[in-house]
Order: sequence, then C-alpha cells, then structure tokens
Amino acid sequence: MQIFIVGGAVRDELLGRPNADRDYVVVGATPEAMLAQGFRPVGKDFPVFLHPKTHDEYALARTERKTGHGYHGFTFHAAADVTLEEDLARRDLTINAMAKADDGSLVDPFNGQHDLSARILRHVGPAFAEDPVRILRIARFAARFSDFSVAPETLALMRSMVASGEVDHLVAERVWQELAKGLMEKKPSRMFEVLRDCGALARLLPEVDKLFGVPQRADYHPEIDTGIHTMMVVDQSAQRSFVLPVRFAALTHDLGKAETPADILPRHLGHEERSVRLTEKLCSRLRVPNDCRDLALLTARYHGNIHRAADLKASTIVTLFEKTDALRRPERFRQLLDACLCDFTGRLGWENRPYESPQYLLGALAAVTSLNSGEIAAACADKSKIPERIHAARVRAIKQLLNDSGEQPEQQ
Repeated sequence: MQIFIVGGAVRDELLGRPNADRDYVVVGATPEAMLAQGFRPVGKDFPVFLHPKTHDEYALARTERKTGHGYHGFTFHAAADVTLEEDLARRDLTINAMAKADDGSLVDPFNGQHDLSARILRHVGPAFAEDPVRILRIARFAARFSDFSVAPETLALMRSMVASGEVDHLVAERVWQELAKGLMEKKPSRMFEVLRDCGALARLLPEVDKLFGVPQRADYHPEIDTGIHTMMVVDQSAQRSFVLPVRFAALTHDLGKAETPADILPRHLGHEERSVRLTEKLCSRLRVPNDCRDLALLTARYHGNIHRAADLKASTIVTLFEKTDALRRPERFRQLLDACLCDFTGRLGWENRPYESPQYLLGALAAVTSLNSGEIAAACADKSKIPERIHAARVRAIKQLLNDSGEQPEQQ
C-alpha cells in the first residue's frame, strides 16, 4: 500500500499558495484492507474513506469509463492493480495531475510542473472530452489563476464539446455550483471570457452572452458594450471582497439591456423590468438559492433609483425602503447598495469616483428606523389607516433630515 497527496494541494504548494485541503490516493489497497486499518467508507460511487484520526479523505486509485451523457455518465474501476499514473490520467488538467509521495518526491507524468511555470491550463488527455463539467472547471480556474491562459488545443477540444451538445447534458445544480465558485474567485470575468471563447456561455447563460455587443448609454463610455461593463461590475464585486449574493447580482443587474428595442439604442428605457424577467428565468433554470435570487431581483429592479437617490423626493425613498423590505432586512439592503456600488464603479475610469447614494440612503434609513411604529399605530383610531400613518411619518422623518442637511431633492 502506497499513499500519495494529489491534486490541488500539490499544485498550490508548488505555487506557494495556501491550501488547507489534502486529498490522498491509495495505491495497492482494497476496501477490505482500508476497513481493517480503521478507515470509514463514505463514497457512494467509488471507494473513498475517512482517516480514523484526521478525517481526511483517502480514495483508492481508480480508472473511469464513459457510459452515458453528462456528469453522472461514468463507471469506475478501483482495484489494487490500478497504478498511480492511471489514476492521475483521469484528472482534468495537467496542473491537477501531480502527486507527492511520503518522501517528498514529485510524481508528474503529464508535465504539470512545466505548465505551472508557463502559466498554462492544459487538459491531461482525450478523456477530458467525456465530462462537460470540466469546461466549467477550466473557466473557474481561469478566474482563480487570472494570469494563466488556456492551451490552444484545450480550447479547441472545449469548442468541439460544445458543438457536439455535451454541455447541454449538464444538470442545473452543477452549473450553479461551478458558477458560484467562479464568482468567488479573484477575477470572475475570466470565467465568462473562457466560457464565451469556447461557445459554452451561449448555451449555459444565454442571458449574459447576449449582453456582449449591446451598446451602453451614450453618456457612458461608448467604447465598452454592456457585456464588457457587466464583466467590470463583476470584477469590482470581487476586488471589494463582497459576498456571493452581491457578486451574482452584479452579474445579472443589466440582463434586460440585451432585449432593448434596436430603435431606441443606445438608450435603455424600461430595461429594469426586462432585467427582472430575465433574472427570474435564469434563476429558475439554474435553481439559484433564494438569497442570491432575491438580491439579484432587487438589484435589477431598483439600481436605477438607488443611483438617483439624491434626486428622489422623500416619499419615493420611503417607498423604496418598503419595497425592498429595508427596515426588516437592513443587512440585505446594504448588500443591495454594495451591488449598486459595483455597477457605478464598473466603468472605465470610474473605479475611484465618489458614490454618495449608499451614505445618503443609509442616513435616511436610520431616520426612518428611529421612529416608533408601535406608538404611531396605537395613536391611530382608525386601524385601517395605520399603514398610511406610518408611511406618512416616515416621509416626514426623511423630509426633516433633508431640511436639517440643507438638501432639497427633485420631485420624482
């Protein structure tokens, strides 16, 4: 029995990057031998065991064979005669197909160390084409290692997988899982760039793909289209280390611009409603979690008003708070403001431009929150008018705040 550290832990050690995960491959063992040493089985599809003390995962060396479409269309063979090189050969990228022995020696049959030095994402072998999830994984690695390029032969193989319809067999949950991981990487736009280069973006996220080539408003930078703007917004969310719901909202906030009637371009009148509809469609198809979906819908619908906050009258601001449930869910409202900040700064030369809407609205929200709604309700003889009275009190609170600050918003 021989035990090797494999995959990402080896890759990241060579790159000098931290990696708390340790995956192990066991060569020359059987399930019975692992059980005899106290390992606990956890794998359903192939033999994976937890170490009795460290609880790290140890997988028996295995090979795999394509038997159907999609991620689950494989059968696995794990036996004592499967070699380490055979196990590494089934992996996706050369930089993930290295192993480290107990004595510290490196096992690198596919020149992964060379590709690390050359900053190249290259597939291990033709079996790469059997699993469409690997397209998403390469795109995600491109977002993590933003200075790496995809090898030309790997990109050609990815394009052939898209053309053959293999990506159409990806299940929604796995697409979302990889998308969410990619959004949380260092430069998420690289993920979408790679997916677009191979044609997968149009199949998996057509709502996003259609943004490329759509003109921005004339008072923005005409040299960048809506797709490029969206990528800049997403990268802003990563640079600011925002949470996943904010990053997803950054991706979907402008989807409606792809359906702007050609005769009104580069204006985008009514795109908020179109963005809401397309975001709902995308979230339903990918089964996006509620926290990400809800924030994305709020951002799509209200980011225009938030950008214009200083020009809104007090009653409109109160309505915005009520529609977004800001008083009961102030943390989500702050996330909404974070997404709007990314939209504002996601333009050429705007990265450090001051954005006053968040501070302005949070001040107004504090004024409204300070009101005692219970007292207002108790003082209202006609209980049917309680919502109206509370709303009016909130409007007065914001008007007082604006008067105290000397600000006079436009009537909108």
